[in-house]
Amino acid sequence: MSETLEINNDDAVRRIGRALSSGTRLRILKLLLQGEKDVTRVARHLGGTEANASAQIKILFDSGLLECRYEPGQHGLKKISKTKVKRIIIDLE
Repeated sequence: MSETLEINNDDAVRRIGRALSSGTRLRILKLLLQGEKDVTRVARHLGGTEANASAQIKILFDSGLLECRYEPGQHGLKKISKTKVKRIIIDLE
């Protein structure tokens, strides 16, 4: 995990801003700072569905804030996610 992500272009600011605009996604990021988790554990922590947790994780992954991999599970593959950064710096200059 990288300590800091520095963002300094408009497209990256918009992409990260969208990802961070949700309280749910912020909760997921903070949860994953404690260690990697599968979608089921994230959903349980949020008190929501796996489908919603998976959708929120995809947005965070697409923004570059998460790393994801797949491992064998009881019923197929399970998606494991972890944060890529602890700190985000946005430079608007």
